[in-house]
Amino acid sequence: MTLAAGLDAGLAALGLDLPGDARRKLLAYLGLLAKWNRTYNLTAIRDENEMLTHHLLDSLAVLPVLEKSALAGRRWIDVGSGAGLPGIPLAIACPKLKLTLVDTVDKKTAFQRQAKIELGLGNVEVAGGRVEDLSGGGFDAAISRAFAELADFIRLAGHLLAPRGTLYAMKGLVPEEEIGRLPQGWNLVDCLPLQVPGLDAQRHLLVLEKA
Repeated sequence: MTLAAGLDAGLAALGLDLPGDARRKLLAYLGLLAKWNRTYNLTAIRDENEMLTHHLLDSLAVLPVLEKSALAGRRWIDVGSGAGLPGIPLAIACPKLKLTLVDTVDKKTAFQRQAKIELGLGNVEVAGGRVEDLSGGGFDAAISRAFAELADFIRLAGHLLAPRGTLYAMKGLVPEEEIGRLPQGWNLVDCLPLQVPGLDAQRHLLVLEKA
């Protein structure tokens, strides 16, 4: 199966009907990631078909479970974005979503900036440096994918949220012990199972808000 056919099948399984331009950009992003990865080692996954499942579709799997009101016109930040995951796939799929990517590793933010330019992602901004050093209060939501324990995610990124903002943590198995260590004043308001096409592993999206 070609990458394009695999992407189409994955999107159909997720119930996502994306326009042709978005599909082309998603494939172009995969190609760019594979190209850079050969030199800069951005991700341990080398095979593009595995990248499609483990990175791209895994990132997009949050969309079917999110309320539309959480996305269009909202200001999101992807914390510890790495190679732009999940931020760049989300920005491609949701062009009305305003998304900032932040990572401390220069080669990763360089890749993010190149992807922004080559893919024409006007709704993406790239912020290098430590997330805890960013100015607070400017985002409706912060999302992380395999970034840190929940308590650390809250400690490092909680200040970024506007009033009534939301933290979204993408996890594998439900991290019961981490949930038990949530800081005072923060609640787990939802734990949503994610279905990633072609991936035989548990995935969950944890939704955290201030009490």
